[in-house]
Parts: sequence; C-alpha cells; structure tokens
Amino acid sequence: MTGVLADIHGNAWALEAVLADAKRRGVTEFLDLGDVLYGPLAPRRTYELMTGVKIAAQVRGNQDRFILDGTGNPTLDWVRADLGPEPVAWLNSLPAVATHGDWLLCHGSPSSDVTYLLENVASGHARPRPDVEIQCLLGPTQAAWILCGHTHLPRLVRLVSGQQVMNPGSVGLPAYDDTVPVPHAMESLSPHARYATIEDGAVSFHSIAYDWDAAAARARQLGREDWARGLESGRMS
Repeated sequence: MTGVLADIHGNAWALEAVLADAKRRGVTEFLDLGDVLYGPLAPRRTYELMTGVKIAAQVRGNQDRFILDGTGNPTLDWVRADLGPEPVAWLNSLPAVATHGDWLLCHGSPSSDVTYLLENVASGHARPRPDVEIQCLLGPTQAAWILCGHTHLPRLVRLVSGQQVMNPGSVGLPAYDDTVPVPHAMESLSPHARYATIEDGAVSFHSIAYDWDAAAARARQLGREDWARGLESGRMS
C-alpha cells in the first residue's frame, strides 16, 4: 500500500498522526507532493520525521522553493533559522516533477508549481475545473495517474481520457487565504490532517484527528493568527 502526502507545511504534530495511522493501515512507502517544510510550526522536526520513512518519490512545492529563494518575510527567516543548512540542501535536491511507475507527481500542475490543477478560484473560492481545462493544464502528459497538491483540498477526478488526477489534501494546513491569482480562500472545513492511500488502483482518503490546538498555539506564538485560525477550524472566516 502506498501513502500519498502533500502540503505538510512544517506541521510535525499532524505528520506524526498521519504516519502512525499509515503504519496501522500497512502503508509501506510514501509519495510526497511538496510544500513539506514552510510554516511557522515545526519545520526541523518535520524534516526529521520525513527522513525516517520510505519516500519512493517526491517533488518540491512552491513554498519549498520559497525557502530556497524567497526574501523579506519574517516567517521565512524563522523557518530558515529553525531548519539549518542540511534540510535546505535536501529541498534544493528535489525535482519539480517526478515519476514513479504509472504515477506522475507534481505540486501544482506538471508545468507550474503555482497552478491550481483541479480548481478555479476566480470567484474567491475553489470551484472544480471542467475536464477540458484540466486536460489543457496537463498538456502532453500521458501518465495514467497524476498526483498533485497545492490546493490543500482532497479530490479525485477521472478524465474522459481515462487518466485519473488525485489530490490527497493537506497533511498540515487545512485552510489558508492568498491574493494570487485573485484574493481567495481554500478551506477544507475541518481541522483534520489529510492524506490518501492507493492499493491495487483503489484510492482512499483519510482525515486524521491530532492535537491541532498545539499547532495553532505555536502559530500564534510566532505571530501568525491567520495560520492559527486555519489550523484549529479548517476555515478562514
């Protein structure tokens, strides 16, 4: 059985709960879809947890990339200081896109780590994209399975081509808001840690309880009330 992780965002409390649940289910390997370490939570501890499990393939997310080349952000400065050089070098070694068997892994879309592959946010909230838009964003990709993250929303889409696109949801950040490409909020509507498993072509989505109050308290300690609100409720309003 393969576990699929995405958007951990330095939330070691959530990741520990997910890894324990996955072990109970018999998961033997993981695929990781990026945005592993960025967040005002526990990035170094998250890195240590990730190095202790079998990761069959993984990619770098847009906010992993931000750790490498971003500037002018107090949270970013704190994350870099907490991580130290070894995890940053590890992030720098990760590819933007990877394959593992029949699966293609990307963070946003195969061509961009900041593109929402399965949702359109023009309205300010996530709306599922029509099949034709998803196909256009996939471009020439022929993989039977496309695994993506970035939106933090669990979803499985079967395209008319027969390809299947899956987002496991976010392990560590159930809601957030952003201003790009327009002001919008992504909300899973509960604080649970989310991941998925694949076994013999069958996908299962899992929502795991953990100590989200502890994660929210750390975010508040570091002055990120927006993160704390999303962590403890899965909502931004």
